Amino acid sequence: MILLNFSHPITEAQRDQIEKLSGTRITREVPVPAQFDHQQNFDTQLANLMSKVSLSATEWQTAPILLNLPSLNFIAALLLAELHGRMGYFPPCIRLRPIQDALPPRFEVAELLNLNAIRENARKTRH
Repeated sequence: MILLNFSHPITEAQRDQIEKLSGTRITREVPVPAQFDHQQNFDTQLANLMSKVSLSATEWQTAPILLNLPSLNFIAALLLAELHGRMGYFPPCIRLRPIQDALPPRFEVAELLNLNAIRENARKTRH
């Protein structure tokens, strides 16, 4: 599985948790720091961000991809729209949560969010 990481680095413990939850080995991690300038157009910055992800058209459409979203909601929303266009579906995402009482603050993998399944279930509620 390819892990596209648009956020903080993934620790070995988090990597192990992801592989256990997904039942799939991470074969490649693509770190893509997502820092946008709030004074500039986000569409242009998204295009620049995506140019740093070196996947072929075939990989976008066939490789198992897992996503670690950036924290800023606007970037995450744009990124999901872009990825759906490239992949034809919403990729699953990692949800991290703080480890209670950890000093310094640390995060663990809480779950993997199957966004495409959520989308398909929501389609059933159309009237």
